[in-house]
Amino acid sequence: MSHRKVYIETYGCQMNVNDTEVIFSILAKAGYERTENMEEADVLMANTCSVRDNAEQRIWGRIDQFYGQKRLREGVVTGIVGCMAERLKDKLLESGRVDFVAGPDTYRSLPSMLAAVRPGFPQINVELSREETYADIEPVRIDKNGVSAFISIMRGCNNVCSYCVVPYTRGAERSRDPRTIVREACDLFSKGYREVTLLGQNVDSYLWKGNDGDVDFADLLASVAAISPDLRVRFSTSHPKDISDKVIVTMSEHDNICRHIHLPVQSGSDAMLEKMRRRYTREWYLGRVAKIREVMPDCAITTDIIAGFCGETLSDHEDTLSVMRAVGYDYAYMFQYSERPGTLAALKYPDDIPAEEKTRRLNEIISLQNELSLESNRRDVGKTFKVLVEGPSKRDPKDSCGRASNNKMCVFPSAVPEKGLSDCKAGDYVNVKVLSCTSATLICERV
Repeated sequence: MSHRKVYIETYGCQMNVNDTEVIFSILAKAGYERTENMEEADVLMANTCSVRDNAEQRIWGRIDQFYGQKRLREGVVTGIVGCMAERLKDKLLESGRVDFVAGPDTYRSLPSMLAAVRPGFPQINVELSREETYADIEPVRIDKNGVSAFISIMRGCNNVCSYCVVPYTRGAERSRDPRTIVREACDLFSKGYREVTLLGQNVDSYLWKGNDGDVDFADLLASVAAISPDLRVRFSTSHPKDISDKVIVTMSEHDNICRHIHLPVQSGSDAMLEKMRRRYTREWYLGRVAKIREVMPDCAITTDIIAGFCGETLSDHEDTLSVMRAVGYDYAYMFQYSERPGTLAALKYPDDIPAEEKTRRLNEIISLQNELSLESNRRDVGKTFKVLVEGPSKRDPKDSCGRASNNKMCVFPSAVPEKGLSDCKAGDYVNVKVLSCTSATLICERV
């Protein structure tokens, strides 16, 4: 089994990217090699997401492609790992097209599962854990630029929002030992990485109870930021009910903690928020935004929004539009409600908004957000930002691109010989001045 080649496709959130890196690490120690070419791989797998139905539908299409490789080449093994594996284990095995199914807490068992695969004897392990955090595993980084990396600080979720499958596919919330997190961040910095993103379903509820006392998320942020002023720190995702004044103040006290908070609102209607089991009100949410603005006026706020949740009235929809205007989001991830089997919403509430009306409301939300994003970017014209270079611009290789602290993408000339500014490379910090913008990008010059 040594030196068999493994190909993994990753779908969904940043946490799945980090999980893929953990899987590669586990398999590398068992003698497997990573490949990015599906046609030479001995093991094909998809690391999956179940948050939305369209994500699952894409996976079924990829399973068919994987199966095509099995038919072409003898000995090819195919599998599904991650949230979809947890949720649809029986259906996946009944399809006869996969050889193994592994849930998010069972990646350590992958080498033994692969060794045990035989025709007609698929392997399955979807057992959820209350302890597994993969804290001792050094992920194999799969990013292309060697500049930014993800660090998982916790796993699972205890919130049980009525529309969400995560508590059922990733299990109960548990936090990772902060010493292992800081050690991983130090190692990344020593290898040239200049930005880490701390990941959790709800980072604000991170809590490690140790012999030396408790460590909360604000404490962890400060510890990672203290590694070096040249290491940028980001995090995702915050929960409006849990983000504390201590976290906001800690951010303001460290220049290298990026001025960006992703604060999913989902709806601007109290009736919908209650139905969604979000455990905050519109007033509470706007109060948290006000606190962020008070302490860090330059902090970007982005969000998630669901259009057409169960029983959503036109008045509820207007409440969402009005909260968008009140906050003035810099960016938003916007989706139609997609009923997920087994969730509280699927069990309790009819999915009663017609598809065409969901689409109409979503388009209205998208149109408004495009206006808000453009307004936000226009306010930055004339400002100077410190940007972490990610690499060449896709449109023009003579330009570079990178993100400012507020997470906005900046495009600027790689070199300005007349100013004595030589070519910048991925991982460099450069100062840029914003000259103009689109709704998605800041067009800049180097200064």
